[in-house]
Amino acid sequence: MALSDVFLFAGAFLLTALAFFLGRKPNMLPPGPKGWPVIGNIFDMPTKSNWLTYAEWGRKYGPICSVNLMGQRMIIVNDAKILAELDRKGAIYSDRPRLEMAGELVGYAKTVVLLRYNTSFRNCRKHISKMMGTINSIQKYLPMEEHETRRLLKRVLANPGNLNESLRKTSGSIILKVTYGIDVQEENDPFVKLIESSNTNFGIATTPGTFLVDNFPALRHLPENWPGAGFKRLAKKWAEIFDNVIEVPYAFTKGQMDAGIAPPSFLSSALADEEGLSPSKLLDIKHTAASLYGAGADTTVSAQYAFFLAMILYPYVQKKAQAEIDAVVGSDRLPGFMDRENLPYINAIVSEVLRWNSVAPIGFPHTAMEDGIVGGYFVPKGSIIITNLWQILHDAEVYPDPFTFDPSRFIAFPGKEVQRDPRHACFGYGRRYCAGSHLAEASLFICFAMSLAVFDITNAVENGVSVVPVYESMSGIVSHPKPFKYCIKPRSERASALVLADNF
Repeated sequence: MALSDVFLFAGAFLLTALAFFLGRKPNMLPPGPKGWPVIGNIFDMPTKSNWLTYAEWGRKYGPICSVNLMGQRMIIVNDAKILAELDRKGAIYSDRPRLEMAGELVGYAKTVVLLRYNTSFRNCRKHISKMMGTINSIQKYLPMEEHETRRLLKRVLANPGNLNESLRKTSGSIILKVTYGIDVQEENDPFVKLIESSNTNFGIATTPGTFLVDNFPALRHLPENWPGAGFKRLAKKWAEIFDNVIEVPYAFTKGQMDAGIAPPSFLSSALADEEGLSPSKLLDIKHTAASLYGAGADTTVSAQYAFFLAMILYPYVQKKAQAEIDAVVGSDRLPGFMDRENLPYINAIVSEVLRWNSVAPIGFPHTAMEDGIVGGYFVPKGSIIITNLWQILHDAEVYPDPFTFDPSRFIAFPGKEVQRDPRHACFGYGRRYCAGSHLAEASLFICFAMSLAVFDITNAVENGVSVVPVYESMSGIVSHPKPFKYCIKPRSERASALVLADNF
């Protein structure tokens, strides 16, 4: 070998080594647990609290890792910087995976949350953004939000042991009023009952590992009466309920419009704005309306329920918040959204609830629409992308002491900067970022401020012993704190009088 060839070979070797150490091969998949032949990592997948397993994989394999599910590549992101990269590249990372049970057999693929990234999706998002996409656009809903929250206070005062149901009723009332102009009955409302039933089915159907057909799609072709095909009979039953969710509230609002008595709502406005609707556009509007309840009510309830738990676990936070309300608002009226700018600590509580309680711990899966590079690794077209929002919002390097509920993280004072706003992650990313975030935050602020103004939220006492609740999250696409014991009492007779006042 000539000396020049030796130098050429050595130079090529050094360049290759340098490229390996300074960067990664563009076709190198993210690392992850070693799987089995054919089936890959099927048996490595968690069946509950999957965000904890994904976080552990992140610590072991790095901020972006991957698994193979019988040939289906799944990419798992545990890092805010990579999440931001996905956000910037939202045009190719905003599709949804095909879910056999929930999406195809039941029909939830028609909802905004599962809709593929296509023209129908963009039409639905356009309708939602027009209705509630900005702070200005939600102003018209604020009086109604405050009215419904006052009704919540009355429910809690009359029956404090029924907190979760009262929160659900309030969120359901707000969404049905906004979406369809429906005034919800105080007891046994048929619309709430129908939609809550479908929401429950959605939660079960979308939970990973619940139905074998999601891993073995060919099973969907089994005849309904064959052994092992019970999921098809269940899907048929759930599909009928979902069809009613789409058509029954729509028919109610359309009937009111025809009679000239329909109050303003998303549906009435969308139908009035679109003259000569084509069948496809009408379906888009119907499905958008049906999606709003599921997307808004369940997530809001999770955050509100977590707030009440946090007030028990961190009583000094509650006292500081109540002192701020007393100083700014006084005791002669309830706080409202108009007080938001003057209640920075209540705003900080909203931010900390969004961070501390991960309503959607892993968000909802996205799908890569084409080959790409993320975090220096190759992400093949069709890969399912999971973003571990729970881990990102509990990263100790960004949020010191991350499991402590501490609103002061988001209040600056001399010598102390605020920690990162959780909204960079908690509402999703890319073209799937929550279009209803402004309305959701308004609901949280009004609920927290009004509740703190009139109630003391403390530990339950059993046999003379204070019961200290434990914060645990239930598994699911939308996660709720597990039920806990509590005591809710009015702060004073004046507070009770404010709750019972009929001047609204």
